[in-house]
Amino acid sequence: MSAKAIVGGYVVPIDGAPIDDGIVLVADGRIVAVGAEADVDVPDEAEIIDAAGTWVLPGFIDAHAHLGVHEDGEGWAGNDTNEMTDPNGARFRAIDGIDPYEPGFDDALAGGVTSVVIKPGSGNPIGGQTIGVKTWGRSILDMTFAEHVSVKSALGENPKRVYGDKNQTPSTRLGVAAVLREAFTKARNYQAQRDYAHDEGKPFDVDLTLETLAKVLAGELYWDQHVHRADDMVTAIRLADEFGYRLVINHGTEGHLIADLLAEREVPIILGPLFTTKSKVELRNRTLRGPGILARAGVKFAITTDHPVIPINFLVYQAALAVKDGLDPVTALRSLTAHPAEILGLDDQVGTLKPGLDADVVLWSGDPLDVMNRALRVFVRGDEVYHFDEAQGVGVAKERRYRE
Repeated sequence: MSAKAIVGGYVVPIDGAPIDDGIVLVADGRIVAVGAEADVDVPDEAEIIDAAGTWVLPGFIDAHAHLGVHEDGEGWAGNDTNEMTDPNGARFRAIDGIDPYEPGFDDALAGGVTSVVIKPGSGNPIGGQTIGVKTWGRSILDMTFAEHVSVKSALGENPKRVYGDKNQTPSTRLGVAAVLREAFTKARNYQAQRDYAHDEGKPFDVDLTLETLAKVLAGELYWDQHVHRADDMVTAIRLADEFGYRLVINHGTEGHLIADLLAEREVPIILGPLFTTKSKVELRNRTLRGPGILARAGVKFAITTDHPVIPINFLVYQAALAVKDGLDPVTALRSLTAHPAEILGLDDQVGTLKPGLDADVVLWSGDPLDVMNRALRVFVRGDEVYHFDEAQGVGVAKERRYRE
């Protein structure tokens, strides 16, 4: 891929001060340089992208979505979010249910979202493995940028309802926690048996479920804990203490009620969705003041849509409304970029405009936190994959399908 120089825009690298009339130089899918005109050497052969009058930011990241596994407008036929036949679904993998041609991927580009961590649902205590993908690509083969990110788990109302309706364990919070303890205890025993067999040169039968949980215990995968209520978050912390895995709270609706504890324990949150109805008791304390409270307490968080609960192109609107209710704008932008990348260990690839990272760059008509502004041009790995046609008043995504 030839070099491209995005020039003349108001560059917001996220890590570092904004740059008036800045340059972002990209080549071979990566960012090569970011800086003022005097500081960046643009090759003669580089394609020049005129960004005058725009804000230039890294692509946004939604760190908790069901894009492609719960397809927009498809009903049950397009919903592969939950395999609710086994409380311990650690062997299940979101990658096996993703349809990259569903409309949500183009919607993501329209909202400036270039990366997403796609997760199984919350019907099981242990729902399965997540994956990091770009929001543009021909197939999951070229969209994937992080195949092994985390394992999704759920506490609280969802798994107790699903299995309670089946009259089987778990039907209470006690039962959900017991399923997790039993699973991790088996995984620890499995680790010991596997390591002994390896040391002794003996054959060993791999169990895909326990092998996945062993990777969580070894710190190779994050533990994404679906949880809304504050008391359930404390349960999540106790379980993480007991087994020593890397905990990430997902949703965290009542996180503001224990913001001091979360900050003290350095537990991050993938927060949201933030403007749904209070459709169940676990959401009764949802508030758009929550992000500001968490930020002031020192809790690191990323904002999520939980797509399709909220359409993924509305990601930035949640941040804007959080600013209206007390969140500072700098943290708001970090919650869509650097924070989700840092929370899930993806910051060596995405999240900021920094040399060496993926060239996921979005040109906005102005400050993205002003809801009247929009993504005008979107680049994924340096390739322009979306533009807003101002004459027609519509966004146009690059074609994904093969055409003769």
